[in-house]
Amino acid sequence: MTDPLFPKLEFALEVRLKLKTRQSINGLPGGGNRLSVVVEEGEFDGPALRGTVIPRGGEWPHVREDGVFCFDARYFLQEEDGTVIYLQNSGFRHASTEVMERLWALRPGDTVSAEEYYLRAHPKFEVPAGKHDWLSRHVFIGVGERTEHGNRFRYYKVL
Repeated sequence: MTDPLFPKLEFALEVRLKLKTRQSINGLPGGGNRLSVVVEEGEFDGPALRGTVIPRGGEWPHVREDGVFCFDARYFLQEEDGTVIYLQNSGFRHASTEVMERLWALRPGDTVSAEEYYLRAHPKFEVPAGKHDWLSRHVFIGVGERTEHGNRFRYYKVL
């Protein structure tokens, strides 16, 4: 018997970001560190949309004393038809100390398997009324991966 209240997921889009060098404020009075990372470029695509990430958005994670990245990221996406979509992404990245150190030091050619860490997001989209406003009427979850150049997120619409 199928539970009608059990959510189903539908792939919506993938966003790939190339990030610039991070800045940090270490030793915050409340604990941890604050980072800032600007988006250099990116692209996105899915079954119903495709386009580029407008440069100048970014990520501002708080790195807790226990090593957990609590990220707050904000980007503007531009769909091929010209529609601008605002994406606010929050979530967590964590793993063992050894894996987090490898993620921190990623250089071109390096890889850390996404199976070795947890990178999940709960995005919010804002979009003008029209063809893509379905983004602002659904709940989404994101599963991410840290790459040598930035981040890659796959977003799923909760049905």
